[in-house]
Amino acid sequence: MTGRYPSRKVTFIVGAGVLVGVAVLSFVAYQVKRMGFHHGPDAAFGDQHLKTTVALVELHRVRTGQYPATLADLRHPGQWDQIALKSVRYCPAPDRKTYYVEVTRGWVGKPTLLLPPDFWIGTGFRASGAKDCP
Repeated sequence: MTGRYPSRKVTFIVGAGVLVGVAVLSFVAYQVKRMGFHHGPDAAFGDQHLKTTVALVELHRVRTGQYPATLADLRHPGQWDQIALKSVRYCPAPDRKTYYVEVTRGWVGKPTLLLPPDFWIGTGFRASGAKDCP
C-alpha cells in the first residue's frame, strides 16, 4: 500500500538507525573522557580563560582604582571574552584591593593549571582567597 506515510518497516529501520547512532556516539564520548584526551584542550582553554580574565580584571583596576565587585562590572569586554568570564570563579576581597580567581571549566572539564609564580607578580591575586569564595 502506498500513501503519504512511510511504511512501518521504513519507520522501524530509521528508528533503529537513530538509536544505534546515539548509542555509538555516547560510547565514543565516554571513551574519550575515560582515556583523558580532553586534558590537553582543558588545560589550553583553561589557561586562556584565566589569562583573559586576569587581564580584564587588572585593566579595570588601572582604570577605576579598584577591582570589580563582579565580572559583570567589567567595561568593554569583547564577545570572545564572555567565554572566558563564564569559565572562571571570581571573588574580590571586601575592600576590592585583592581578588581570587580560578578556572572552573576549560574545554569540557575543570583543568589543572600550573602557572609560574612570577605570573602573579604585580597583580592583586591572593591565593588564600579560595576559602572566602562561594
